[in-house]
Amino acid sequence: MEAGKVAGKINLTLANLSYLPKVNSILVLITLSDAGIETIKGNPDLPRREMEYVNQWKAENILAHFFISVSKKDAVLIFQSVDESRAKQLIESLPYFPYMAKIDYHILNKQF
Repeated sequence: MEAGKVAGKINLTLANLSYLPKVNSILVLITLSDAGIETIKGNPDLPRREMEYVNQWKAENILAHFFISVSKKDAVLIFQSVDESRAKQLIESLPYFPYMAKIDYHILNKQF
C-alpha cells in the first residue's frame, strides 16, 4: 500500500494540514475583590445572572473551559474561536465585572 493512503483513503498528516489557520485560545484569569465577594454574597441574583452568560457562551461554543477556585475568589476561563479584543468585551459584559480586582489575558497556542 502507498504511503499516505489507508485502505483507499488519504491519510492526513500535519504537513497536509499546514495551510489551515491556527486557532488560538484565550485564557482569562480573574480575581474578585474582597469587597466584591461580599457584595456578590449579599445579592443571590448576581451569581444566577453570571452563570446565564457563562452557559450562553458554552452553548455558542466560544467558552471551552470554566474553572472556579475553591475559595470562589478566582476563576479561569478558556475561550476558543475569539480574539483577545472579543474576549475582553465578553468579560466586561459580565455582571461580576465591576467586582473584579484583577483580570489577566493570555493568548495560548495549542501545541498538542
